[in-house]
Amino acid sequence: MAAPPLVDHLGRDIDFSVLKQEIAAPMMGSVRSILAEHSSDGLTPPRLASILRQAETGDAIAYLALAEQMEEKDLHYRSVLGTRKNAVSQLKISVQAASDSADDQANADLIEGWLARDELEEELFDVLDAVGKGFSLTEIIWDLSSKQWMPRCLEWRDPRWFRFDPFDGVTPQLRDNAGFLELPAYKFIYHRSKTKSGVPIRGGLARPVTWAWMFKNFTIKDWVSFAEVFGMPLRVGRYEVGETQDNIRKLMQAVSNIGSDAAAVIAKSMEIEFIDAAKGAGSSPGQLYKDLASFLDQQISKVVLGQTATTDAIAGGHAVGKTHDQVRGDLKRSDKAQLQATLNRDLVRPIIDLNRGPPASGVYPRLLIEEEEDPLEVGAMATALAALVPLGLRVRKEEVNQRLGFTDPDEGDEVLAPPSAAPPAPAEGGPTPSEEAQAADVDDVAHGVRTPQGGVHGPRPRPTPASGFSQLLTGAEAASGGNPPTPSAPPDAIDRGIDAALDDWRPLAEGLVQPVRDLVDGAASLEDLRDKLVEAIGDMDVDALADLLARAGFNARLAGIADQSLNEDG
Repeated sequence: MAAPPLVDHLGRDIDFSVLKQEIAAPMMGSVRSILAEHSSDGLTPPRLASILRQAETGDAIAYLALAEQMEEKDLHYRSVLGTRKNAVSQLKISVQAASDSADDQANADLIEGWLARDELEEELFDVLDAVGKGFSLTEIIWDLSSKQWMPRCLEWRDPRWFRFDPFDGVTPQLRDNAGFLELPAYKFIYHRSKTKSGVPIRGGLARPVTWAWMFKNFTIKDWVSFAEVFGMPLRVGRYEVGETQDNIRKLMQAVSNIGSDAAAVIAKSMEIEFIDAAKGAGSSPGQLYKDLASFLDQQISKVVLGQTATTDAIAGGHAVGKTHDQVRGDLKRSDKAQLQATLNRDLVRPIIDLNRGPPASGVYPRLLIEEEEDPLEVGAMATALAALVPLGLRVRKEEVNQRLGFTDPDEGDEVLAPPSAAPPAPAEGGPTPSEEAQAADVDDVAHGVRTPQGGVHGPRPRPTPASGFSQLLTGAEAASGGNPPTPSAPPDAIDRGIDAALDDWRPLAEGLVQPVRDLVDGAASLEDLRDKLVEAIGDMDVDALADLLARAGFNARLAGIADQSLNEDG
């Protein structure tokens, strides 16, 4: 049985002869010219409204040319629009196989091999031209040199060379000298940027920005004109009543020449007065223009980036900017998801179908545009590890190094290490450490304590850091290779009693540690764990520990009343 014909996601047959050609390249004497009209020249509100209405009815050439000019003429709009496109085009792309089968893995490997291209970021930036204009069409130039259908490059095509089907307003058509052509299957990447619901030509950011851009353009022109004459005195020529028109013209010419040449010749009967305009300009000349231009820039920032904190100098800008980042998170995720869907439909599927045929399972490998990890503050991570590792949290050292950006040292590498503890230098005129030790020995003997050098028995010795229950607290240090401090005196009866009570300490600790373990397993992030850590205290089971302490205290009191020794047996 013959294989079914190859079709795209719309059910269109594949014309292999068309795939080998460039069908949307610019041509001399063609409707696809690289020369564009300058729609912004002399733009007025009525003309802008007319351009936008024409775009809705199918003639979007003037609107798309205006959208291009706005990126060229307005520094702020170009900056924020480029920031939004770069935020997605620079993300890492990975490939997810449909399954673990050999065929699905081979399909994924085929896509991964093509992605390893230096030009990919630039090509994705061109695809994201849709963010401003509402749509973009990128022609796939197929290469057959290695006997495979692989895209040699993705060529951005001027959106003015396309129009939308007048019946649905969604299906793009290619402008040609012979009319409008249907786009062939597997030849174009057609990307729509849905910043609002509706037809693509009204969905780009350029449409709402045009009004702010036009008013800002008026403001800048007036500001420049104001700056040109600011501080220049106003020149007024006076003439007598009944003066001849010829003399009036001479006076007007003289006044004009003063402005350009700073010199003029007039008759004695004529008078020229200089009025200083700067004296009436106020303390902040031009502030109105600046405020209006800044306001319009902020509105453009809001519609493109979703925020203004990272682009405009506002109060608390640094702190607020850290919260908002460069592009608001929901906008960035939306752009990422839309681009990911477009590439899987118009790029991944054609490569697999043309080279290996449709998968038997009907499921294609997927391109995944990976979100950048939020930077983790070293201080927060160190605090969390210091608090949770002693409680039983198990963390791989390699993972910690990776999150911090460090690599594992090789054998023989010099590594950082904590400085060795050195004895404190004696204060000037004070006793040396050996003198202090001797004084301590004398004090211990006076209190009847057995010293390391031998001594008398007497009253109960003062507690030592490594005896009894404190040994349990330093157990983590001993397990990690550290050496607990050597006790300065042998354990006494109370120490032995505590050690006996804690022989089976694990069940006691389980009720305290388990709520923390459950919290760690269910936490979404370190910040989430930190915020909920206090809740774990209320869930801790302290009944077993309280019972043990009560029985130990009761036994010690009985031993003291009966004057009996307290040891492991008693």
